[in-house]
Amino acid sequence: MKLLILQHERVEHAGSFRQYLTEDGHTWDTVHINEGDALPALDGYDGLWVLGGPMDVWQEEQHPWLVAEKQFIKEAVEERGLPYFGLCLGHQLLADALGGTVGPSDTPEIGVLDVQLTEVGANGVLLDGLPESFPCLQWHSAEIKTMPPGALCLATSPACAVQAMSWGNRAYSLQFHLEVEPDTVNNWKNIPAYAEALTAALGSGGAAELDKDCSEQAELFSSLSERVYINWLQTSAKSVSS
Repeated sequence: MKLLILQHERVEHAGSFRQYLTEDGHTWDTVHINEGDALPALDGYDGLWVLGGPMDVWQEEQHPWLVAEKQFIKEAVEERGLPYFGLCLGHQLLADALGGTVGPSDTPEIGVLDVQLTEVGANGVLLDGLPESFPCLQWHSAEIKTMPPGALCLATSPACAVQAMSWGNRAYSLQFHLEVEPDTVNNWKNIPAYAEALTAALGSGGAAELDKDCSEQAELFSSLSERVYINWLQTSAKSVSS
């Protein structure tokens, strides 16, 4: 496959998913949309991945490129049926682009926290083989408030109703992170908005605490992220063949 990846921070890349893509011979082009990179034509790409970032989907005045990005996602998913994978901001952008709503979290989630599969998620493809409940890295202060028409919730948590979402057999997204690498926390803590949220949630020693918690779950994160990656490839093959 040849993927197009939209990235909103240099250090918030596809993480451990890059290793799996490389090992399987897939290639990708990265667009640093927050740095002014132009959105390319979708022709020739087999899938679209949209990653996380510190901006919010409603901050169109501060980040005017969000308008074009949402339309780009809508064209890719709704009009072209291009397989889609969204992480964190990419999860929220998918909802917004397809007619859902996103707003500030009532309770921001920062830390290694559990999510639970819904019945739909447990019986679906993307999260097949994952435990009914599992820990993941959470670092968000916004969330999907209403899903777009036709979307299904695949996972949830007490503080965030829509932790994973599907739209038809074309598009899948996660609010949480499994693609954690050894340097993820140390890289993300230098993003001002993330640093502020981290301190508010966990105090001045939050970065060290979160890094330790992620290190303790590193083996599990690796296993779960690889399974999600394999499952997404299966959904993408189904989408392309349909």
